[in-house]
Amino acid sequence: MDVLKPRWTTSTFLLYLGAFTVLTAMASAYAYLSNQYGRVAFVGWTILMLAVLVVLAVGFRRRGLWITGGLFAYLAVAAFGTFVGALFTWWGWGGNNDQNSPFDGWNWVEWALILIVLAATTFALRRTRFPLFVLTIAMLTWILVTDVISGGGSWSAVVTLAVGFAYLLAAMSVNRVYAFWLHVASGVLIGGALLYWWHSSTADWWLLAFAGFVFIRVGSVLRRSSWAVIGALGLFAAATHFSFTWANTGFLFFRNEGSPRLWAPILVAAALGFLFVLLGLWAGRREPLPAE
Repeated sequence: MDVLKPRWTTSTFLLYLGAFTVLTAMASAYAYLSNQYGRVAFVGWTILMLAVLVVLAVGFRRRGLWITGGLFAYLAVAAFGTFVGALFTWWGWGGNNDQNSPFDGWNWVEWALILIVLAATTFALRRTRFPLFVLTIAMLTWILVTDVISGGGSWSAVVTLAVGFAYLLAAMSVNRVYAFWLHVASGVLIGGALLYWWHSSTADWWLLAFAGFVFIRVGSVLRRSSWAVIGALGLFAAATHFSFTWANTGFLFFRNEGSPRLWAPILVAAALGFLFVLLGLWAGRREPLPAE
């Protein structure tokens, strides 16, 4: 079976929006049911929800609705992970609630759960060829690797940065449709590690802004808009920080001796907007814009 690429249309948007809305409702339902029923009953509820989602996924795929079927297969894998977690809880395999960091300690139960869900996700990917599963595989692998070889803090950020670069290299050699989600995971992990280190001082925020330019450059070179989106978010975060800082402390020869300078955020926002336009024109030289 060839790997298909979902086209961004009104229908696709609504399908994805609906699926992730259902996923949010599932999470809320699981929280409610776990508080209302005992462990054995909760396992039963997870089996029921899993069965319903599997039936829907198979039914949609047989009707040729591959995006809808893939999305419900994605929801079914999430439900399967909850079912396995409910089984572990029933068996008394609880986690460590005294951790200072999610990566602290020897979390063999969590590792076992991640490995099982990884196996299920890989199986679903091979059966459906639905690209969104690649994102789940990437993020679960990151959690597992980071948890096994680090204990939180800066070392976990170092591991996160390394995994992000590994995903970037992997994205260069896999199917281009699958590579999309590897690029997303890579950008999020690298950007998250940099934000962990650079969020305190003024110099940190300037570094984060510079990283935003680098991300946009990477997106232009690789022709992957996800990098540009993450870079733009970095620039927006830095601009927000500086706008509030300069409104309260002043900037250069504009010193704040009284009330906040409310014009500072407006000026920064305008400058950021024009900067995005200039960057868009610059990037358009590599990828000509469609005719308006």
